Amino acid sequence: MVVTLTREQVMAHRVAAQGLHRDRPGAVGVLAALGIQDAGPTARLALAARTDGDPDPAAHGLVDGWTHRGAPHHHPPADRNAIARAARPFDDADAGARLHWSGPEQQRVGIPAREAIDRAADALAEVVTEPITKGAASGAVTELLPDALLRDCRPCACVHVNEQLMRLSALPVGVGLDATGKTLLLTPPPAGWERPVEGDPAQAARLVLDYLRVLGPAGPREVADFVGTSATAFAPAWEAALPALTEVRVGDRAAWLPADDLDAALDAPEPDLVRFLPPWDPMLQARDRELLAPDAGARKELYRIIGNPGALLAGGEIVGTWRPRASGKRLTLEVGLFAPLEPDLRARLDDEAERVAAARGLRLAGLTGV
Repeated sequence: MVVTLTREQVMAHRVAAQGLHRDRPGAVGVLAALGIQDAGPTARLALAARTDGDPDPAAHGLVDGWTHRGAPHHHPPADRNAIARAARPFDDADAGARLHWSGPEQQRVGIPAREAIDRAADALAEVVTEPITKGAASGAVTELLPDALLRDCRPCACVHVNEQLMRLSALPVGVGLDATGKTLLLTPPPAGWERPVEGDPAQAARLVLDYLRVLGPAGPREVADFVGTSATAFAPAWEAALPALTEVRVGDRAAWLPADDLDAALDAPEPDLVRFLPPWDPMLQARDRELLAPDAGARKELYRIIGNPGALLAGGEIVGTWRPRASGKRLTLEVGLFAPLEPDLRARLDDEAERVAAARGLRLAGLTGV
């Protein structure tokens, strides 16, 4: 018999699975296995929402690198090589989807998509033998690649390697990122790095399980979209993961969880909490956005083409957005509510806002809009 979960149960399960109660040992490790996206202070704020300790990703033993969708994510260093094997495209259709190449684009390039990633990876491995700025690495890689893999860049007023191609070529050869200084650095692979050769559904199944542990229940389309490919191209990974999954119903749709997470989903505690989630927080990475924020107006506010705000989580619902405004060493949080807050929840906002300010190394000046 297929179990049916309500939307409220799903939200409560995700809150608990992601450690937002701050009472789940190992929750950061579960998040980091999937990846905590890094964009400015995003990763620090995501950790501050979940831990009472130091929110610096390095304090949790995490390292940065371009992984899913070519976006920077923090992972445990011991997991990165396995993630590289799991992320290896199965074929040219899969690689083309990850590169955002249309059919005409692939014909224009004249180089199979997976070969293009391999060529760029060869060049990047040759260039990044010590920490090097992204700009310098891009220029050196550009010199090593055929013209078909280069693009006119209006902001730079020059021709250089396609941005997404460069990002997707980093993980196969173990190139990481160091964003701790004023200038982003690319870092060489660790000793013993093993470059993946072929896409392996059994290896890629870990991406399915990692996503569903953090953002389940969900289906194959959501997982593939998070990885940055199409559900059709990623189907071998989903099929390989299916024996470890259990099907449930969420409303009128089918979804899946790791089988050993079903009891936790059924018994998830009611979320009695308030959290300021940063843009690109793991909770906001869910691809079933209609479940996360059922109101279309709220989704439009949360997910913008440029400049997403953070999300205010109260109980198990996203009840508003927030944006930081820094002046000197003082920080103001501008809150936009979708609905009025209950008084007991409003009374807890200041403490959570203090965490945001502290994670950014600032003092809280106050909140507006509440």
